[in-house]
Amino acid sequence: MPNWLYETSTLHAAIAIVAFVELVSVGGLLATRRFVLPHFHYCENINEAVSGTVQAIGVFYGITVGLIAVAVWNTNSSAAELVSKEASSIGALYRDVSGYPAPVRDELRAKLRTYTVFTIEEAWPAQQKGEILGRGTLLMDDFQARLYSFEPATQGQMALHSETLRAYNNLIENRRLRLDSVKSALSTTMWILIWLGAAISIGVAYFYRITDVKLHAALVILMSGFLALVLFMITINDRPFYGSVSLSPDPYRLILTHVMDLSK
Repeated sequence: MPNWLYETSTLHAAIAIVAFVELVSVGGLLATRRFVLPHFHYCENINEAVSGTVQAIGVFYGITVGLIAVAVWNTNSSAAELVSKEASSIGALYRDVSGYPAPVRDELRAKLRTYTVFTIEEAWPAQQKGEILGRGTLLMDDFQARLYSFEPATQGQMALHSETLRAYNNLIENRRLRLDSVKSALSTTMWILIWLGAAISIGVAYFYRITDVKLHAALVILMSGFLALVLFMITINDRPFYGSVSLSPDPYRLILTHVMDLSK
């Protein structure tokens, strides 16, 4: 799908997809009735044959698109879960390092806060453009170097340090999974299949023998409108981190506001 569809608002994207599908569908109907149908010799029961074909194609296409829609929705839901997990990992790690003695505690908390602010203000806008900034890795490396340099002096500090390392590893894992999902999307082959299937599903309805062109157009508009809505749903859920319809960094803002700022 064109990138600008993801960069515009949800309402504008919906209007664009529905309008495009409807215009092409009605234009194809008028062209077919004008230039193609006059070359066919219709029998009395032709509409029954067309109806059978429409139903057969509709069933197979509906199953295919339905499975794609479910897969895309699951991808979007999984991405949202990854965001929540990473934010939760940051919060847990921040509370763990708060138990370290000064000045290590203050240094680690400051570095973790810097990473959180970076994720909200810099990494997220870049993700919405399909980019991954390298500064996040540098911030994590800096945090890791300071964390690994700490040497526990008591049994309590050893237990806390062990738990902190586990929390840090969870954060790194969740972060990596999020970055891997930034550019996830349906392949070009899948989009070709979706659009060709839609064209065939609507195109078969052109062959109904309906004298009233307005009635024929109304039937095609209803069919194409429903397909357009399905295509819109697949589109807005296809790239969870891209464009204005992407996931928001609100989970990170909650950690920043309700964990980091309140613990100062």
